[in-house]
Amino acid sequence: MTDPSHHRAGIVDAHHHIWRAADLPWLQGEMVPRIFGPYEPIRRDYPIAEYLAEAAPCGITSSVYVQTNWPLGRALDEVAWLRDVHAETGWPTAVVGSADLFDAGAADVLRRQAALTPLVRGTRLQLHWHERPEFRFAEAPDRMKDATFRRNLATLAELGWLFELQVFPAQMSDAADLAAGFPEITFVLVHAGMPVGSDAVAEWTRGMRLLAERPNVVVKLSGQGTFVHRVDRALIERVTATCLDLFGSRRCMWGSNLPIEKLWTDLRTLLTAWQDALAGRTVEEVHDVFTATATRVYRL
Repeated sequence: MTDPSHHRAGIVDAHHHIWRAADLPWLQGEMVPRIFGPYEPIRRDYPIAEYLAEAAPCGITSSVYVQTNWPLGRALDEVAWLRDVHAETGWPTAVVGSADLFDAGAADVLRRQAALTPLVRGTRLQLHWHERPEFRFAEAPDRMKDATFRRNLATLAELGWLFELQVFPAQMSDAADLAAGFPEITFVLVHAGMPVGSDAVAEWTRGMRLLAERPNVVVKLSGQGTFVHRVDRALIERVTATCLDLFGSRRCMWGSNLPIEKLWTDLRTLLTAWQDALAGRTVEEVHDVFTATATRVYRL
């Protein structure tokens, strides 16, 4: 295992969540099939204090909060809450919010979020679509071609924000075209493009090659327990090797995806698996993945 002390300036967790359960309708009511399986243990508040109790002993010194699917009509409330949490605790270090980018009024929402706090660095609206309903978030696989969505996306360039890109391998050709259409925007590929099952490795690899050709796409090494519901070291090693070989370490960063990953592991075990997957890499590559890339991309 790589000693956290080797990470100059500490480890950056580029993808985690905190929440109050009352703000998230999807955490309430009857449980339904979801991409990450049964989720009873996280149907509760997950405050920043609980996150830090695990993160600090692991050498994490800054973090990026990623939106948690508050109702889109409360997109301003989510950012205002994160602003207040940060004012009280100093965490998270940066915020990725959300807005309904398929709505004509989304540009105004984004600008109002920017006025609320300089913590916001970008936005995420999940575009992933899959034949399996429980894996599906978007209404259709090709939503990134929508004209209103693309007009709103242009607002991110005006604000200097990035877009968190969450798609499945079958959507990566469209995603590469999207990135090419907005070269001034950084696209952060969430959960390394979400490879699903060993039978989809070839499709995922082809899609990742297409995305790697776009210099404004960077990759999050995160979320690989989402489909297998465990810390799968072989999967983590394969994803890490492919992403570093295709994108280079300056375009790869690590994220914990807590508390989702807490459904099957603890942070120390998870972080160790990713560190071990990088054991054969240079000191600079390891530093990029755990510190430098996220620091640069999110302007920490």
